[in-house]
Amino acid sequence: MTGTTGSTTGTTRAPARGPFDVWAPVPERVRLHVAGAEPVAMTRGDDGWWTPAGAVPGADSGPVDYGYLLDDDDTPRPDPRSRRQPDGVHGLSRSFDPSAYAWGDGAWTGRQLAGSVVYELHVGTFTPEGTLDAALGRLDHLVDLGVDLVEVMPVNAFNGTHNWGYDGVAWYAVDESYGGPEAYQRFVDGCHAAGLGVVQDVVYNHLGPSGNYLPLYGPYLTEGRNTWGDLVNLDQEGSAQVRRYILDNVAMWLEDYHVDALRLDAVHALQDTSAVHLLEEMGLEVAALSAHLRRPLTLIAESDLNDTRMVTPREGGGRGLDAQWSDDFHHAVHVALTGETTGYYADFEPLEALSKVITRGFFHDGTYSSFREADHGRPVDTATMPTWRLVVCNQNHDQIGNRAVGDRLTEHLDEGGLGLAALLTLTGPFTPMLFQGEEWAASTPFQFFTSHPEPELGKATAEGRIAEFAKMGWDPDAVPDPQDPASFERSKLDWSQVEDPAAGDGVHARVLDLYRRLVALRRARPELTDPAFGATTCEVDEAARLVTMGRGSLRVVANLGDRPVVVTTGPGEVLLATADGVALDVSGTLTLPAHAGAVVEPA
Repeated sequence: MTGTTGSTTGTTRAPARGPFDVWAPVPERVRLHVAGAEPVAMTRGDDGWWTPAGAVPGADSGPVDYGYLLDDDDTPRPDPRSRRQPDGVHGLSRSFDPSAYAWGDGAWTGRQLAGSVVYELHVGTFTPEGTLDAALGRLDHLVDLGVDLVEVMPVNAFNGTHNWGYDGVAWYAVDESYGGPEAYQRFVDGCHAAGLGVVQDVVYNHLGPSGNYLPLYGPYLTEGRNTWGDLVNLDQEGSAQVRRYILDNVAMWLEDYHVDALRLDAVHALQDTSAVHLLEEMGLEVAALSAHLRRPLTLIAESDLNDTRMVTPREGGGRGLDAQWSDDFHHAVHVALTGETTGYYADFEPLEALSKVITRGFFHDGTYSSFREADHGRPVDTATMPTWRLVVCNQNHDQIGNRAVGDRLTEHLDEGGLGLAALLTLTGPFTPMLFQGEEWAASTPFQFFTSHPEPELGKATAEGRIAEFAKMGWDPDAVPDPQDPASFERSKLDWSQVEDPAAGDGVHARVLDLYRRLVALRRARPELTDPAFGATTCEVDEAARLVTMGRGSLRVVANLGDRPVVVTTGPGEVLLATADGVALDVSGTLTLPAHAGAVVEPA
């Protein structure tokens, strides 16, 4: 439906249109199909928008199931802006009025990214039920953990029963398997009631391989491909309405669903040669909407370019987004703790790589990348850019799920190593993001899973995945089939590991306690959220495998080695220790067992 795409708030959204209007410059004739009624003729305007020529049967008495008949095709196609697809992405759309929901978050004033801790989750695997309502029932866990923002992997409608979310084809619809759009409203409302902001992961760089009817309507795609499919048309003929389609979708999440931030998937795959890049235009419109709604609205880019122009203010010549993911931190921490140096990890082997990332933002800031076989990145202006603009993690859906078997750090590190990963992430200078289950050392994997109903597509997906890892030396029989429902089921969190204090010999409970203490300390001590690069130092001892990070007056000391170390920090107090056996004597000598760390406040 297009009825809510018009501006009723004074923002910069497109002019108001009727609820059944559709942009379709490709067909010569369009009729509105309403279930149980005769087709309604539609009239074309000069701008390619079609409007019903008469009354829409049933529209005044509640939701209607509808679609569009294009030219002489008697099969109704779903609305490109459909809010509901109750029978899947190939079926009829169902009208949905987002304004009918009675919101309870009138006192909510938003949540800024600066100073926050983000928690990434996948609705389908976060709970056994895999629904938004079930996720609501676990919000107390997130509140007790102390996080500020819940980042939800894509929920737009996809073909099949389960998916990571990046194969979506109905960008305006919340997938029915999660509960549909009203369940999404309840989820956001519940998060706000619990004091949690919501970040929605959205995908604008490609569409899924099954159920994409957009090309039947208009020039949504253009020549060329990226890693995942045909390019979205952002700068060719007809692109103005395609851009508006995306920008109105951005506004939909922020206005109709009260979302606080958007995570923009793989923005490096957006091909746009326009004088005003789509991301810049998006930033301008979101800034205007934020001013109108009087609450912070945040745009976070996933970009592998290591280019801070993404987050440089528009008046400074940048795209003007608020923050971006930084993979370099993950890579440096992963290598430092696991010793894995294959593929893109190779350049991060020295501990100096971790020190550089912590103090300068990127490791590859114009340096040669052996993985890319080219120079990569651009230096961070540490004098002007706040550290919180970089969102970092030691695990996320990509870094776990894009491994052959979806194995977490739990499979490679002991309890001490997991504690060090948490320590470096949550006391570092950047915005930390946790991945579901990380906080209790979940033993469940997060594997790549799909459920393409088309046998040929499913087979191609599975064979491509297996062949990709076979080239890296993996036994094809060891790589999970993404089409096997077991890959999805294995990826669901096991909440008994939280509910039973003795589970895993108590490891889960102890790691969860550490995460809670770290998040609480981060919230309590302003040194740990100071956004100035100049307030952070980092020294490493390669031989001793020792990392010492200065955060204002605090010292974060991490022993990555297999032997105890003694460090002179001066007299003070241990504010937090990741393991038993950490001791600071009166002379200022800190003793750290192997794989242990501490936060020390000098006297």
